[in-house]
Amino acid sequence: MGPVNAAGLAAWIRHAAHLVSADAEHLTRLDAAVGDGDHGLNLDRGFGAAAEAVGALSDDATPGKVVLTAGRAIVSKTGGASGPLYGTALRRAGKALGDRTEVDAAALGAALAAALEGVQELGKAAEGDKTMVDALIPAVSAYEGALAGGADLASCVRAAADGAAKGAEATVPLRARKGRASYLGERSEGHMDPGAASTALILRALADVTVEG
Repeated sequence: MGPVNAAGLAAWIRHAAHLVSADAEHLTRLDAAVGDGDHGLNLDRGFGAAAEAVGALSDDATPGKVVLTAGRAIVSKTGGASGPLYGTALRRAGKALGDRTEVDAAALGAALAAALEGVQELGKAAEGDKTMVDALIPAVSAYEGALAGGADLASCVRAAADGAAKGAEATVPLRARKGRASYLGERSEGHMDPGAASTALILRALADVTVEG
């Protein structure tokens, strides 16, 4: 498929909110095993607010404005660590998109890379620390690999979603080295990181929307 516009990215935020809401109980169970047990509830509230804020934008809003608006809503409405992290990811992505009215595969890839950079700057997490970064790094890598191979936007996003899902699965045997889960030591092993799980879910939402588009 070709470029996506503001309406396409607004549809992503709405679909992500729907998937997060549907999976909130599962995300909370994952978090209960290694954290505060509130990740699903917090993210459901945040993405619900993001979908509402995006829906209130004027018809001439740019794709970057859509993503920035979603990020700001998530920061203001999401509790715990996930609000600042997801908010930063979306705001960095939105800034990377600039004022363009259409987003091609290269621009979207740059936005995803900017989101990863923002998350790593804020959370100071590296691959293998058992955080959302363990889903984001393989997602960005897979996207960039597909782009370099000449894939269209939808195929690049699908590659990113698949990479994130595999990255999330790979957190199960890891011992957490960041956040509240790190206090559990070896007891954090055997559980998927909730942030990696939600990251995979949100990238799946993007893949769903771009394939449909």
